[in-house]
Amino acid sequence: MRSSITLKLILSVAVAATGMTAARAAAAAPAAAPACSDGTLVQTDAGPVCGTAGDRITNWLGIPYAAPPVAGRRWKPPSRHPGWTSPLQATEPGSACPQPSDFRPGSTNEDCLKLNVRVPAVSGGGPLPVMVQLHGGGFRLGTPSDGTRLAKAGQVIQVEMEYRLGIVGFLSHASLGANSGNYGLQDQQAALGWVRRNIARFGGDPRNVTIFGPSAGGSSVCANMASPTARGLFDKGIIESGEYSSLRGVDTTWQPQDCATRLPTRAEAQRAGARFAAAVGCGTAADVAACLRGVPVQTLLDKAGNGLGADSGTIAPIVDGKTLTTSPGKAFASGTFNKVPVIHGVARDETQILPAETPAAYEELVRRQYGEHAPEVLKRYPLARFPQPAAYIASRTILADANSVCPALLNDRRLAEHVPVYAYQFDDTNPPPLPFVDSSKPAGALHVGEFGYLFHGTFPGQPPLNPNQRPFLEQLTAQWSGFARTGDPTVDGTPLWTRFSSKDKAVMSLLPAGDSQMNFDIARQHNCAFWNRLAPFGR
Repeated sequence: MRSSITLKLILSVAVAATGMTAARAAAAAPAAAPACSDGTLVQTDAGPVCGTAGDRITNWLGIPYAAPPVAGRRWKPPSRHPGWTSPLQATEPGSACPQPSDFRPGSTNEDCLKLNVRVPAVSGGGPLPVMVQLHGGGFRLGTPSDGTRLAKAGQVIQVEMEYRLGIVGFLSHASLGANSGNYGLQDQQAALGWVRRNIARFGGDPRNVTIFGPSAGGSSVCANMASPTARGLFDKGIIESGEYSSLRGVDTTWQPQDCATRLPTRAEAQRAGARFAAAVGCGTAADVAACLRGVPVQTLLDKAGNGLGADSGTIAPIVDGKTLTTSPGKAFASGTFNKVPVIHGVARDETQILPAETPAAYEELVRRQYGEHAPEVLKRYPLARFPQPAAYIASRTILADANSVCPALLNDRRLAEHVPVYAYQFDDTNPPPLPFVDSSKPAGALHVGEFGYLFHGTFPGQPPLNPNQRPFLEQLTAQWSGFARTGDPTVDGTPLWTRFSSKDKAVMSLLPAGDSQMNFDIARQHNCAFWNRLAPFGR
């Protein structure tokens, strides 16, 4: 059983990555949708939509970008929406896609393939760059964060989408087709297709689209870069904390899914799908696909659980042979990916596995994760070199080095052989607090901490930024939106950020109070020569 501390740690990661807000988490009676504002009517290729005009921004919320994947469309690729003729009142967000109620009220609503468009007021002419947010949550949880502040401050159009999650978004089974699975990634690509076709009507530049996101959102950027079916749908990518799966040992948080790990093959995924079908009573049905499509959503969610059980099915990306023909890390190594400029980075101390609490637990964690290599790991990370609580800080450091920082640097190196790469490490140990973060533990520079800045104010309970944090928020906003605009994050009000290359392994150390600077020694600091030798990804 997980301890309360475990729950708090995982909650903090999920909350930061999924963009939960108090308003969305509160149970409330349905209310009438707000009326449209004058002058907001836009004709999309599916029909007219109207939105609401606010303080220097106009929002269109809950626009369908694909047909509802319900009934016979469950576990099928997204298809174009049949359209409408009367103006669609796009004034409130759509439903979250089906997900369990682990950290917020869950959802069983499969009619969820909708997106938001946020357009800032502008003084200059010309179309605006577009930033499409891919939310995090381990491909199992979450909804997008409200991009109003980023759109206004960065002078970019912000698009936020819902996509199918978990067992509803990623189940693979032979009865569903030879290339079944990855419906969530296909939804993302359908939304990007909608952006290409329609964003000019909202004042955006369809040839200047940046996809970005934290955690599973960062993994989604990697997956779309590796996906043959995403070619031509976006022009830049920002990968935030996209390396987090355990590369050795047992991952106790997520199915393998990130930018570095080996994803399940089609055969492995379909074997898992066959076990799942049997678990929900469809294994011996005359028509397994029809039987599966008739199972209530809540039953599917309950049986899939956290995805780590033997009969859970696949609830995250797989190598299905069509949407993904190889794992992203392998695609980057071979150069067979969609070649766009990227910002790419992780946090210095991030981990998705609970650090140890005692010296005995520390040694057990190391042995469980690294097997025959445990003695060498323990020798490189002796408890005597860490302050108290030494077991927690040492294991946190090992997990971050092995699973995040070093795999990210290796991906930087592989990507940089083909595209411009601007690498970073988030080094701020005092970011804006996130809900459920266990403040009694030295968590260090947290997973997706920069996302907490970029979307500050959308998480409940966050206090105002202090004098050190305020300029950092402005810096990150300028860097992210500047990159979306030009492909270069060095803009006015920010430090020089040079490209990562085989000859210049420079990484931007992101720190508050104007202290960000290039760091040329991160690989040595994190023992990456050692970890790259051990990790399957490094071979």
